[in-house]
Amino acid sequence: MISDEQIEAAVDYLRDSADACAKKRAERLYLEDFTRSLKAEIMSQHLAEALGAQERYAYGDMKYRNHLEALKLAIYEDEKGRFLREAANAKIEAWRTQQANERGKL
Repeated sequence: MISDEQIEAAVDYLRDSADACAKKRAERLYLEDFTRSLKAEIMSQHLAEALGAQERYAYGDMKYRNHLEALKLAIYEDEKGRFLREAANAKIEAWRTQQANERGKL
């Protein structure tokens, strides 16, 4: 049985984590978009090279690899927040079902 206190905690978590989760999502989306800008910036430093060589330089550049590490962390944080929020919602839905079943027994 899921207690009323557990449901209250789940609702509180959803409310209290909304801002932090939104910031994590914004960071992830920003970094995903910035990937193209960073690649273009690095490629522009090698304009004398063929396009394929420019891409090779960009993908091998330490700034690009550091960016990918930051993006990896942002994706992890965003997904972790999403999964925790989904778990809280699932608990609330299970409680609703539990309550409906109890009402049906009356």
